[in-house]
Amino acid sequence: MASEVTLPRLGQGMESGTIVRWLKSEGEPVSKGEPLYELDTDKVTQEVEADAAGVLLKILVAEGEVPVGRPVAVIGEEGESVPEAEAASEPAAEPEPVAAQAGTGTPEAPGEETPQDVPVPQPSEPKGGDGTGERSRIKASPLARRIARERGTDLASLTGTGPEGRIVAEDVERATLGGQPAPSAAPVPGAAVERVELSSLRRTVARRMAEAWTAPAFQIVVSADMTRARELRAALLERHPDERPTVTDVLTKVSALALMRHRDVNALYAGDAIELQPSANVGIAVATDRGLLVPVIRGCEHLTVPQIASARAGLVSRARDGKLQAADLEGGTFTISNLGMYGVEQFVAVLNPPQAAILAVGAIEDRAAARDGGIVVRPTMTMTLTCDHRTIDGATAADFLRTVKEFLEEPGLTL
Repeated sequence: MASEVTLPRLGQGMESGTIVRWLKSEGEPVSKGEPLYELDTDKVTQEVEADAAGVLLKILVAEGEVPVGRPVAVIGEEGESVPEAEAASEPAAEPEPVAAQAGTGTPEAPGEETPQDVPVPQPSEPKGGDGTGERSRIKASPLARRIARERGTDLASLTGTGPEGRIVAEDVERATLGGQPAPSAAPVPGAAVERVELSSLRRTVARRMAEAWTAPAFQIVVSADMTRARELRAALLERHPDERPTVTDVLTKVSALALMRHRDVNALYAGDAIELQPSANVGIAVATDRGLLVPVIRGCEHLTVPQIASARAGLVSRARDGKLQAADLEGGTFTISNLGMYGVEQFVAVLNPPQAAILAVGAIEDRAAARDGGIVVRPTMTMTLTCDHRTIDGATAADFLRTVKEFLEEPGLTL
């Protein structure tokens, strides 16, 4: 019996998604669990698997934005008649943006300029024999297709630099920049103001920032002598050159161990309750060309620093390539936001609700310090902890941050 394929809800807060392309054509056999189409959400682009086996009888929505639960295709037995679909091919109205775990901190590393999310007319594409059109024969990453669609770039005119000639996001960016005139030295009198519509991810981040701003937050600041932490990182780098551990990885491990000692900080605010989490799932704020994302490294208290480095590198790479899965962004209990690579000495990060706290990390700088009645120079890093006062009190937060400082200044205390 024919069954409708509906758009799934891939994460908490998801209300709609954009079908990028179909991986199967009408009339093709489909196995249960086989990738069926690519779906772009507020946070990730990922393949959606078929939940039934049979033949793809009808594609109801070829591409575009679709609300969760709407039928997008029909799977059944070969030759079976297709039931009437209820206005499935009509474009869906854009939903009100909702809060999602997109992250509200600041970037862990430099990102690219965020592409404008301005709808542009798409040139008509000839239909191929497979029923999916010429675009299905062009090898391009989902992120490259999204940017090209947003900027009106014809993928067929580009040369891919990815594996097997695959077009990647950088190829589209390069083509777009190459086609623009050089910026003038001075504003042109009477020039029109350029209006850049918010992308779905930017709308989600804006909504979450507004939500976070309503929380009664407070900040505490501490500076740590990073001499021993740097020595530890250098030793780890020598022994694990492939993983290339960073100071952020050391800080992630140290924070996870401190969270296990101060479980009140490793908590989520649930309205009428506070949920103490059993494991330290640390989110790392990452800048991408789509916006800010916070992928999560789970169970950091059980991982070594090289293991954390490997997990962090994989998440950051997938985030910038647009290959994160919804599960990569969910379940965080604490967030670290590092702007040290920008030379920022100190800053305040916005809460990432429902988490109780977020740690903002500045650059390591040589500063004068008093030691044994004299003045010495030490590599110093300033950390600012922003806390939700509904979940934790000042003394609890100060005790946690003191533990982080002690662990950084004497890593042996973590044993």
